[in-house]
Amino acid sequence: MAPVFSKIGIIGAGVSGLAAAKQLAHHNPLVFEASDSIGGVWRHCSYSSTKLQSLRCDYEFSDFPWPDRDSTSFPSYTEILEYLTSYANYFDVLKFVRFNSKVVEIRFVGDMEATDLTGKPDDYPTILPGHPVWEIAVQTNHSVTIEWYAFEFLVVCIGKYGDVPKIPEFPRNKGPEIFQGKVLHTIDYCKLQKEETSQLLKGKKVAVIGFKKSAIDLALECAEENQGPEAQPCTMVVRTLHWTVPHYWIWGLPFYMFYSTRSSQFLHEKPNQSFLRTLLCLLLSPMRRGASKFIESYLLWKLPLQKHGLKPDHPFEEDYASCQMAIMPENFFSEADKGKILFKRASNWWFSKEGIEFDDDTKLEADVVVLATGYDGKKKLKAILPEPFRTLLEYPSGIMPLYRGTIHPLVPNMAFVGYLESVSNLHTSELRSIWLARLVDEKFKLPSVEKMIEQTTKEMAVTKRTTRFYKRHCISTFSINHSDEICEEMGWNSWRKKNWISEAFSPYGSQDYI
Repeated sequence: MAPVFSKIGIIGAGVSGLAAAKQLAHHNPLVFEASDSIGGVWRHCSYSSTKLQSLRCDYEFSDFPWPDRDSTSFPSYTEILEYLTSYANYFDVLKFVRFNSKVVEIRFVGDMEATDLTGKPDDYPTILPGHPVWEIAVQTNHSVTIEWYAFEFLVVCIGKYGDVPKIPEFPRNKGPEIFQGKVLHTIDYCKLQKEETSQLLKGKKVAVIGFKKSAIDLALECAEENQGPEAQPCTMVVRTLHWTVPHYWIWGLPFYMFYSTRSSQFLHEKPNQSFLRTLLCLLLSPMRRGASKFIESYLLWKLPLQKHGLKPDHPFEEDYASCQMAIMPENFFSEADKGKILFKRASNWWFSKEGIEFDDDTKLEADVVVLATGYDGKKKLKAILPEPFRTLLEYPSGIMPLYRGTIHPLVPNMAFVGYLESVSNLHTSELRSIWLARLVDEKFKLPSVEKMIEQTTKEMAVTKRTTRFYKRHCISTFSINHSDEICEEMGWNSWRKKNWISEAFSPYGSQDYI
C-alpha cells in the first residue's frame, strides 16, 4: 500500500508542535503525537509541585494572552496545560493531531544527488517541491501494524526533554544492579500518582542525584512528605552548582532590567557585530560583570547559599547565558534549615548494596535513589533519523547547528522547533514557527548552505566565549538581536516598540511580535 501523501508533517504536540501547527494550519498539516494528549513535557514530565519558571506574561502566545496575565504567581503545570488546551481549542488546532501515533522510523525518499551535504554554497532545496521527500512510519495505539506517510516537508517538535532519560555510567559491579533499594529516574517518578509518590518517599532515606530544577522540586516534595520525629532527611548529591533565584526582583529592581531590554543586551556580545560594537562590549565589560556581581550579592543575602555550601564558583551571568538559571521554591531552604534536606558535594559516585559511595571514601545509606540527571535529546533524535543525517547530530560543540534555531543547513526539507532555548521557550518557539510558516509560503528564501553554517558557527562561538556551560543552544544574552534578524529576514520592522524610550528600556516579549 502506498504511503498517505501530504504536504507537511509535524512530529509532536507539545508547546512547539502546537505553535508550528497553528502557524502552518493553512497547509492542513498532519500532527503525530505519541501520547493521548497535548502538552509534551508539561503533561508527562511534571511533578505535583511543578511550576512555571517565568511569569505568565513572559510565557504566552502573542495572539492568546493569559486571562490573568498580570498575576505575579507562577502557574502550576495544570494551569499551563489548561492554557495550552484553550489555545489549541481556540485556534482549532486539535483537528490536525493524531493521538497515540508514535513515529518509529523516518526515511529520506528525496533526490540524494540534488541534496548537497558538503557545505558548499549551493541553494537550499525547495521547501515544497511537489513530491515526497520524507516518509515516516507510525505505530498507532501500540498496534503491531505500521502505517506509512509521505511528506514534502517535515517539522520535528519532539524536543530535548522527556522520553529518553540520561543515565550515568558506572564502573563494573558498581551500578544500580547491586543496590538493594529502589532506583528510578525522574521520568519514572513523574508517572506515579500522588499516593504512590507518598509511599515511595515517606519514612525512606532518599538520595536525589542532581541540582537542577527537577532535582530541587523533588527534594522539596521528599522533605514535605517526611515531617515528624520519625522522618528521614532527603540528601541531594550535587556535582555542579548553579545559581538559583527566589523571584524576579533584585534589590527592589525588576530582573528584566539586567538582561531582557535592548539596552541591557547591548552590554553582551552578539553574532555579526561590528568592530566598533566589539570594542564597545570590551569597554563596557566591567559594567556587565558588575551587574552579575550585583545580582550575586542579592542572592547571597536573600538565600542561605553559603550556609549550606551551595554558592557556585562561577559568575551568575554564565548560568543565565546557558539557560541554567532556576527559580527556587519558596519553602526549600526552610526545609533545609530544619535538616529535612541535606547536601553532598561529589564529583564521582557509585552504588553499593546499602546506598552510595563517593570518591572521598564517604558513604550514604539510602532506600531510594532518584536520578534527576536529565534527558538525552540527541539519542531521541538519532532513534528515528536515518543515515547520513543521523551522523550530522554528532557536532563537536554539543549544540545542533540550527539556522535561526530551526533549519539544519545539511538536512533538506526538515525543520526543528523547540531546540533553541531562551528566557521563554514558548515565545522562542512561536516566533520561529511564524518564521518557518513564511519560509514555507516563499515570503523569503534561505541563504546558501555556506552562509547558514557560518551564522550558526558564529552563534556557537559567542555562547562558548560567554559561558563554560555552552553545550546548550541558548540565546538568552542576545535573544533580542536574534529576533531582530528573524524579523528583518521576514520583512518585518525589527524595532517593535512605540517609542525609543520603550525600545531601550522595556522588556521584550511575545506581545511585541503580534
